[in-house]
Amino acid sequence: MNNSITALISAALIVILSAPFVIPLLRKLKLGQNEREEGPQSHKVKQGTPSMGGVMIIAAIVIATLIPVLFTCFGDGGSELQFVLPALLVTVAYGTVGFLDDFIKVRMKRNLGLRAYQKLIAQFGIALVFSLYLKNTLGTEIYLPFTNRVWDMGWLYIPFAMFLIIGTVNAVNLTDGLDGLASGVTLVYSMAMAIIFLYIQKAAQTQGEIYIASTGNLCVFSAATAGACLGFLAYNAYPAKVFMGDTGSLALGGAVSVMALMSRSAFLLIIMGFCFLMSALSVILQVGSYKLRNKKRIFKMAPIHHHFELCGMSESAIVAMYMITTAILCLICLGAYIK
Repeated sequence: MNNSITALISAALIVILSAPFVIPLLRKLKLGQNEREEGPQSHKVKQGTPSMGGVMIIAAIVIATLIPVLFTCFGDGGSELQFVLPALLVTVAYGTVGFLDDFIKVRMKRNLGLRAYQKLIAQFGIALVFSLYLKNTLGTEIYLPFTNRVWDMGWLYIPFAMFLIIGTVNAVNLTDGLDGLASGVTLVYSMAMAIIFLYIQKAAQTQGEIYIASTGNLCVFSAATAGACLGFLAYNAYPAKVFMGDTGSLALGGAVSVMALMSRSAFLLIIMGFCFLMSALSVILQVGSYKLRNKKRIFKMAPIHHHFELCGMSESAIVAMYMITTAILCLICLGAYIK
């Protein structure tokens, strides 16, 4: 518990203290936001705001996780590193894909960044490697929400885990459309997952096979992710002084999927990550409607947070609504999970 609190505070401070140096550097390197022509007109004023601030989030998560974890592992032979290192590697790997995407957008002036097939290959490869690792270390059992049962998915586990990882990474990326939105929602989700990992650690010896022993450091990882988002909000809340870019959103998507799968509570992500899910579903529905219904749209603009924006809601109100919704859903899941 102390390590988790230390990680949360450390990650927040790393971002808060590094931002006054990183933001001017991003501006000097001309790594500014390129707003889409088809985006909301109110976002045009954000053109040129420093982007790629996700590098601070990634650095904070890695440093704040490793410092307490390494001290712990020196005392027990380092056995718990088998869980937390893959979590960090997945986060950094997806952040690297996002970094390349951002760099191409802002430096090479190619608005779409990496080609679709390039992003898909990279995301598929990371998801496949991590899914195989999970199958070989944690097995193929998934906790069924609101029950005390598990489902052994067998051969279905690999495609399921890959679908969840890739879907989550892109859903978080789509949610990153308003100042403080992706970081705010991820902050709430990560805090809830830190509590779940803490409970898993405490209950591992008494609650049966649905719990994973030796996952205390994943609580530290979750807390560090929450802390990094908290620190980033100091500069990313409306009006944002810096954007995380795909560098941050893909990294956070990787972290969110790691928490869901390594807790064996993947199905809880559907509820706790409802706001992420709605961002992805709204885009799918909008594109499907446009193509199948003679260019008719369901929403004024997708993802759905832009629909709310065009309906007259302020960015701050939308972010608050998303964070409150996520907090309520996380509390419901925590109440069902921790009995």
